[in-house]
Amino acid sequence: MLSAPLSFERLAKKGDHSDLLLRLGTYRHTCDSYYLVIDESPTASRRLGANLARLLEQWRAQVDELKGTGGTAYLPYDFSDQCTAWLRVTSTDGRDAAVHAGWSLVEAWGIEPSNYVATSPEITDFDPIAGAQIACSLEELSQCIAMNAEAHAASRY
Repeated sequence: MLSAPLSFERLAKKGDHSDLLLRLGTYRHTCDSYYLVIDESPTASRRLGANLARLLEQWRAQVDELKGTGGTAYLPYDFSDQCTAWLRVTSTDGRDAAVHAGWSLVEAWGIEPSNYVATSPEITDFDPIAGAQIACSLEELSQCIAMNAEAHAASRY
């Protein structure tokens, strides 16, 4: 069992509002899959599970880029009309990470979730949520993200 307490899952309900749950340590956040469902980029799928897997594959690629060198990556998880929620992953040594959930006033309508690295603007106004953080190794975080992505890719939704 991995010690990085992070998951991003689909709740057992129909519709594209309040149907996703992010768990980060003791912090819980319910959000919508709406922007994942309407993503029209060439890398998007018609299946929500595939789009969630694609989002998480991008997360993992960004986390893996921090290994060895360190730095900061922003991973989006809540796409809303007037703001977005992100995980800020910071590593000073390229091994260990601090992961904080928070908000940005970047609006989701300009971002393609299946290609957010290329389509989202730089996050310069990240506002961390008090108590919404974990510390873990980058490797543990990467493995947790990969397990989440695999579960979504294999899903029927």
